[in-house]
Amino acid sequence: MSPKHVEELYDAVIVGAGAAGLSAALAVLRSPRVSELREGGIEPKILVISKLQPLRSHTGSAEGGIAASLGNVEQDDWHWHYFDTVKGGDWLVDQDAAQLLAQYAPQTVINLERGGVAFSRTEDGHIAQRRFGGHTRDFGKEPVRRAAYAADRIGHQILHALWQQCVGAGVEFAEEWYVTDLVLDERRARVAGVVAYDTHTGDTHAIRSRNVLMATGGAGRLFHTTSNSWDLTGDGMALALAAGLQLEDIEFVQFHPTGLAHTGILLSEAARAEGGVLRNADGEAFMERYAPGHADLAARDVVSRSIMAEIDAGRGVADPKDPDGPRDCVWLDMTGIDPDHMEEVLPQVTETIRKYAHLDPTKDYVPVKPTAHYTMGGIPVTTEGEVYRWLANRREVVEGLFAAGECSCVSVHGANRLGGNSLLDACLFGTRAGDAIADRIADNPVDNPMAEDGDPEDETLAEPVDAATASRKREVKLLLAPAEGEDGSAGDNPYQLLADLGTLMERAVAVRCDANTIAAAAEPLHGTLMPRAAALHAHSDVPTFNQEITAIWEARHLTGLADAMLAASQAREESRGSLQRLDFPKRDDERFLAHSMTSADGSGEARLDVSWQPVRIVDIPPEARAY
Repeated sequence: MSPKHVEELYDAVIVGAGAAGLSAALAVLRSPRVSELREGGIEPKILVISKLQPLRSHTGSAEGGIAASLGNVEQDDWHWHYFDTVKGGDWLVDQDAAQLLAQYAPQTVINLERGGVAFSRTEDGHIAQRRFGGHTRDFGKEPVRRAAYAADRIGHQILHALWQQCVGAGVEFAEEWYVTDLVLDERRARVAGVVAYDTHTGDTHAIRSRNVLMATGGAGRLFHTTSNSWDLTGDGMALALAAGLQLEDIEFVQFHPTGLAHTGILLSEAARAEGGVLRNADGEAFMERYAPGHADLAARDVVSRSIMAEIDAGRGVADPKDPDGPRDCVWLDMTGIDPDHMEEVLPQVTETIRKYAHLDPTKDYVPVKPTAHYTMGGIPVTTEGEVYRWLANRREVVEGLFAAGECSCVSVHGANRLGGNSLLDACLFGTRAGDAIADRIADNPVDNPMAEDGDPEDETLAEPVDAATASRKREVKLLLAPAEGEDGSAGDNPYQLLADLGTLMERAVAVRCDANTIAAAAEPLHGTLMPRAAALHAHSDVPTFNQEITAIWEARHLTGLADAMLAASQAREESRGSLQRLDFPKRDDERFLAHSMTSADGSGEARLDVSWQPVRIVDIPPEARAY
């Protein structure tokens, strides 16, 4: 689906059609105040732009569960979920946001069920829940079943249910359109709109809007080994950075402990929740040494570091597909799980292992290694989804600009996300951002018959959008023309560049890093990869369905994002959560109990500046983090 024509001005444009974007769209249309407008004959002009068909959004790959203190299976309380979230994030969590996450989690899950999500059930008919890493009751005293699940396909269920509701509500989609620019006014105080490239036709569109929500997902493709789908190229974060905004805590990237060896494909934490055990080359269930009591279900950063410690100690194993290769994996032992139960609750995990590893998890050990999985940092937002800049020790909101989901940072995950909290974050804060947008629309709709004149600011906002669109059209013509001295078939390409970038970043900051590895990556990034990205040209001059055009923009986005990640990692001289600095092995609350805020320094030379925003502590003072 694509719009038959582009409106002169939209009430709201939502970029991204995963759980966050779809939740926001539904919240706007279901808002009581917007419903009153519609009943009065005023139909809000809302457009959802997605570079994919919505049902291919990465939300569909989430497997294990969505966290909520429902109390269906065991006694649970949202205060315990709140504590686990703060502790899991190594006290870099903004506690006002984490309270909202935990307190409204049950309502979010129940609303999803009412919207058509087919959760697995207990024998008495309640929503089924399983244990997940880092989730406890009674403030860490014992594990609890808190992850509501649908076998191991919860993301698929949520994505399909939300999309069906959006279609039923009449949401307008622009599918396979790629947003190339986020446009603000000259003072960066108000959003003006976006520029989007229609891959079907090769046309570039100026899209003006009073409100814009970025919900574009994460940036796992910064790394060679990743569980993320091909499309998670950090577009929203890179667009915000290019527009002169900041990125918060971008140095924190979660590596999921159990990526299928040398593919990166995720084997859900649900496998360990159902009884799977990690073993080293000696057959030892080693996690009990690193996290007594929690063992294999400690927080993900703890498990990933423990796996790397076993490999560094010479107790790793080789991938059976390459027995003479590096011993850089450990075993996932699922043989203790009843085969029938395994097929019932882990169908996707078992299918993945059989299809891609050619192993039978009921009989064979499975080789796994950490894989880049989730970006904790992103575009800084309030608990209402409003994007802001941290200037002069205060938050300055960018009027009309919102973000939600993995591309944003409301800082409920801090330095490490607990399993099950990502879907919750996307659905809950996507909905809250949609509610905030709905209030803005109700106060001043684009089609307002009661207004004597249009908003004069709308005309002034047209200028930066039109200028950005004209600039992008010129660039497309250049990209479609062979580079000087080339016949269009030779030269570099974005796919090789992204492969080189992934290898570089993996060596620099995957699981652990130090000043030397960061510097060793920064030099070729600045000296080679970024110039290569700027010089890329398409190998075909056909603008329609030319995937290389969008791949070039993705490569440029990821190289810019890599620069920000390296700068923030270098600036944070401590180890906290997912960031393990070998040269600064201790957490340093005196200097770094703060969010990094990374942006261009304004010099015009593409240098980056890192400032610091204090963490919001409410009622859980920092303490030692142990599992």
